[in-house]
Amino acid sequence: MYYSTHMLPFQLQFKTGIPAYEQVVYAVKKAIISGALKPGDRFPSVRTLSQDLRINPNTGHKVVAALVNEKLLEVKPGIGTIVADARPSTREQRRELLGDEVEHLVVEARRLQLDIEDVVEAVRQHWSRLS
Repeated sequence: MYYSTHMLPFQLQFKTGIPAYEQVVYAVKKAIISGALKPGDRFPSVRTLSQDLRINPNTGHKVVAALVNEKLLEVKPGIGTIVADARPSTREQRRELLGDEVEHLVVEARRLQLDIEDVVEAVRQHWSRLS
């Protein structure tokens, strides 16, 4: 199913076999990275998130809690949840945040018997597409 509503500031196409929670967190991170969500932007409430994506409210709450924990969102009393402006200070700290994702990419690339040049080219293509 493809959900694109006027209420949500990001798009999401659910894939089978991957928990909805992980897919929503990823979609929000992608929206922040691409600039679709900017620091200070209001983030949808758990209720809006769960209604528009047709996910369990507990899942919606888990998504928001995870993004707040990663300092990508912040809760402002009387205002609601907004996109945070906090970024890791050093290049090394920012690179460390990719550790798990890079490991996953390398494992998948090796499973598919790709070499590093194939992986670098795939990364370049995605980088260009999102820039």
